[in-house]
Amino acid sequence: MTISRRTSWAVCIAAATLIAVPAAATAGTDHEADAGRTGAGAAAPAATEADATVDAYYAPAEGKTGAALKAALHDIVKNQSRIGYDAVWNALKVTDQDPANPNNVILLYSGRSQSKSTSGGGADDWNREHVWAKSHGGFGTATGPGTDLHHLRPEDVTVNSTRGNKDFDLGGSPVAEAPGSYTDADSFEPRNAVKGDVARMLLYMAVRYDGGDGFPDLEMNDRVDNGSAPAFGRIGVLKEWNRLDPPDAFERRRNQVIHDAYQHNRNPFIDHPEWVDSIW
Repeated sequence: MTISRRTSWAVCIAAATLIAVPAAATAGTDHEADAGRTGAGAAAPAATEADATVDAYYAPAEGKTGAALKAALHDIVKNQSRIGYDAVWNALKVTDQDPANPNNVILLYSGRSQSKSTSGGGADDWNREHVWAKSHGGFGTATGPGTDLHHLRPEDVTVNSTRGNKDFDLGGSPVAEAPGSYTDADSFEPRNAVKGDVARMLLYMAVRYDGGDGFPDLEMNDRVDNGSAPAFGRIGVLKEWNRLDPPDAFERRRNQVIHDAYQHNRNPFIDHPEWVDSIW
């Protein structure tokens, strides 16, 4: 395990809070820390209609913590539209569009901007990565968890295969075609700029799918090598990634597009990353 990388990364994140990041920041760079929103002498941003709408969406969860908060969020986000697995191809071309090039998507682990037209099964194509691996619960590509856009992302076919169904943790050898990512026999570590994204996607799945609707009860634990159990780890590492890599403009836009155009539900941990520590 390469803990030293985590230490140096934390220093970089702290430094980044001193720098303003444009709203159009791309997904290939370290995430903004929204430093301008807080601090001595900083003016509070004006409330917008969108803010009020999001607040109303989460109203049933207000004031709750722990298991009660998790249950309230489940009741909110379970109300969603579902799309088929074939429709995911076109959806990802919208949700993960490169802000700098509308003809491309940004690949999750690789960070590469790649033509939307190169989706498929070839070695240099991109395909549909299930961040919560299908085998962790055996839901396959069935409409529901198998097609939920909140954890599906475009990724290089070879890198996707390398990640496989491994849990997430620190350590391993560098991953070819995914600079900054590492893997070993039982875990995968994504590049710094999307560590928080990965954490929040997994935690959304653990809230959304609780054994109802005929789907497995997805849960978090603090181990790796979970195999086919409907569980993912390591929660301790994922909580730290959520804190060190807060949501950026790309991730927030993605959440909004999924809500507005496809599933009509949200990932609460993108809107309220502080809820992660309130539940786990």
